[in-house]
Amino acid sequence: THRDVRLQWCFPFCKRSWSVGCPLQLSVYVTAIAAYHDAVDGVSIGKHQLVVRFLRGARRVNPPRLHLVPSWDLSVALRGLRGPPFEPLVSVELKFLSLKTSLLTALASIKRVGDLQAFSVNEACLEFGPDYVPKVPTTPFRDQVVNLQALPPEEADPASALLCPVRALRIYVDHTRSFRRSEQLFVCFGGQQKGNAVSKQRLAHWVVDAISLAYESQGEPCPLGV
Repeated sequence: THRDVRLQWCFPFCKRSWSVGCPLQLSVYVTAIAAYHDAVDGVSIGKHQLVVRFLRGARRVNPPRLHLVPSWDLSVALRGLRGPPFEPLVSVELKFLSLKTSLLTALASIKRVGDLQAFSVNEACLEFGPDYVPKVPTTPFRDQVVNLQALPPEEADPASALLCPVRALRIYVDHTRSFRRSEQLFVCFGGQQKGNAVSKQRLAHWVVDAISLAYESQGEPCPLGV
């Protein structure tokens, strides 16, 4: 087997492969070439400075594409939130009340987890109106008011009422009032931290867990990449 290879031959091959593939495939090709050929200038082809710079440039010119489409189906998640273990909301475990409220609030407000964490139950920040819930998360620069529109009441549309973020927030605030130790809207629901402000990381887990449980409650496989 011929093991002597020149960089003059390696680069045209890599360039042709790059034109029809992606930088990640290029790295695989270079690794394969290095495994079956002798070193060049005393180093493996894959570690040669010219090859390393070529691969780095290829990644910058054509970076891997990110898939921005969520891997979970909103309609499936919402359907799961209408039944056990999330309903009846007034009597479910505090865990399920917290998960459902966090997910509905995230969906209705179209806010990131960091913004959700800033929501407060302080009277100056949370007000229940007849048709909406304005929340004012305080930032170092300004106050932002977020209005959440209430869905039709149960008498008018029972299915929609189960997904109303205002209903969920009313019940959540009422159920956490007796043990909360923080004015932050979302607080820990168990353990030694019960009542303390929930961290941004934990709040993100709540949203993911709510989606996963909504799927599992319907016998659907847990979606990947949530």
